[in-house]
Formats: sequence, C-alpha cells, structure tokens
Amino acid sequence: MKISGFSFVRNGIKLYYPVIESITSILPIVDEFVIAIAAGDADDDTRDKILRLNEPKIRIIDTVWDEKYFKKGVINAMQTNIAKEACTGDWLFYLQADEVVHENYLPIIQRRCTELLDVDEVDGLLFGYKHFWGDYDHYHSGHGWYPFEIRIIRNKPDIYSWQSAQSFRHFDYYDNPRQEAGHHKLRVALAHAEIYHYGWVRPPHLMQNKKRALDTVHWGTKRAGDYYEKAPKEFDYGPLNRLSTFTGTHPRVMQDMIARMDWRNKLQYSGKPNPYRAPHKHERCKYRLLSFFEKHLNGGRQIGGFKNYILTRY
Repeated sequence: MKISGFSFVRNGIKLYYPVIESITSILPIVDEFVIAIAAGDADDDTRDKILRLNEPKIRIIDTVWDEKYFKKGVINAMQTNIAKEACTGDWLFYLQADEVVHENYLPIIQRRCTELLDVDEVDGLLFGYKHFWGDYDHYHSGHGWYPFEIRIIRNKPDIYSWQSAQSFRHFDYYDNPRQEAGHHKLRVALAHAEIYHYGWVRPPHLMQNKKRALDTVHWGTKRAGDYYEKAPKEFDYGPLNRLSTFTGTHPRVMQDMIARMDWRNKLQYSGKPNPYRAPHKHERCKYRLLSFFEKHLNGGRQIGGFKNYILTRY
C-alpha cells in the first residue's frame, strides 16, 4: 500500500500559513508529498523554506495562477487537481496549507487505510475538524462550521476537487475549469481522526491580509480591492469567550509556531462584539440559538449542515 500526500499554496509564509507544519505533520506515513506552489509575491519565501526541509519525499510542481479563474474559488480546486494528478499512491491524503494532523492520529490513519484498501465500496476517509479561532486556545464547535470533511481519497481519475477545494466528488467528465460536469458524492468511512484547522489563527493584520487573498479568488481582484481599500487594516476576532475552550494538546510540529504567538494583547477575551462592524456568523442570534439547540437538545448533531459525502457502514 502506498499513500501520497498532496496540497497547494501561494504566498503561504507571507500570509502566516503553517504550511511547513502541515506538510511535516503527515510525512511519517506518506511515501511522497506533492505540492503545487504558485508563483507569489517577491517577499514570500514559501518555496525556499520547503526546499530547505531537504526532504526527498517532497515533490514541487511550480504553477502560475490565472486571474480569469478568480471566481468562486475555482483556482483553488484547479491547483488541488494539479497536485492530485501527479500523485502515485493508492490513497491520496489531502491537506490544505492551514491544516495539520496530530501525531497521535498517524497510526490510526495508516491502519484505516490498510483495513479499507480492498473495500471497493469506500472512496475515501472522513475526518473530524477542530476550527481554531483567534488564538490556539479557542475553537468553533457551533453551527455553520463543518464538523467533518473528506481528506483521503482513492487514486481514481474521476475523483476531483470540488468547489473552492473544500472537498471532493466523482465527476462523470471533467473538461472545463468551471466544473459544470455531472457529479456525485463520494462514499466514505470514518478515519477516526481529526484535522486541526488553523486558518483563522494569525496576527490581526495578517488575518485581514489572508482574508483579502481568500476573497480575491472568490470575488475577483477588482471587487476585493475596492472592498479592502476601505476596510479596517486589522481583523476583529470578537470576544473569544463565545467559543469553546481547547483543553487538549496541539500537534508537536506546531509547538514553535505557538511559542511565537505575540498578538494576545490585540485579542478580546470577553465583553460584547464591536457594534460598528458586521457580526461574525457565530455572534448572530440565529446561529447562537441553533448551536445551543444542537449541543444540548440534538446530541451535538447539526441541523441542515453541509454534508458532502455518503457515510458507509465501514
């Protein structure tokens, strides 16, 4: 059995992505790691830092992003597919540049891949999620944040990245970048492991820069530029006491990054949200009520949440 890791990135270090930590977190159980690195800004050294790992398992594919695909995150799916197509494993383990796996889960994941290798009914593995927010001590567990997502898939030519590279689907054909082909959900089994998502943990000014970069590939360069020209220079995370408190341990590869955290004095740990900005989803009354109902009256199950998979008995 062979497992390939794969990902994509652009301006990763400049935008404070834990891309090095993401890659190294699964290197012990993959036979190769393919990453599509897009040409970024002159002051970003993501490619150099990955090369300095001097890791023979890592294979870099250099790419260029075309702005005509800066709509609805299509470019993200395209870059994911470029890396996916270069993988040679039986199973393909996808991590985005802000996703990290705890070392305690590695033997569990490896064992699941072995157990399910010959179970043709299973197209992929489904992971739980911890979505950290603001710092490394708080995370989202309420309505509106996906609790599960597919991160391991079989190496099949008809499985492609879907929408803004959040997930995967079977495509009946795939001959245009807008993904207008017919498609259907994958059949998956639980990985019995979690992904630690750090996409919303960085200094407030860099969080705003990252948000601008993300909105650019969804809205287009002009619309995002006009919006952020007038927007605050720093992101407001809001009161963190409205989120769940993390009491576990972070992946070992994240320890240096956590130790470098120097923006606690810019965070709000209690009180009311700033009334002069649009409320975050978890601050809105509707979502707070839904979250309360789900946690205390519905056994933790989300009501009407996004579910891009068919869970099998395995």
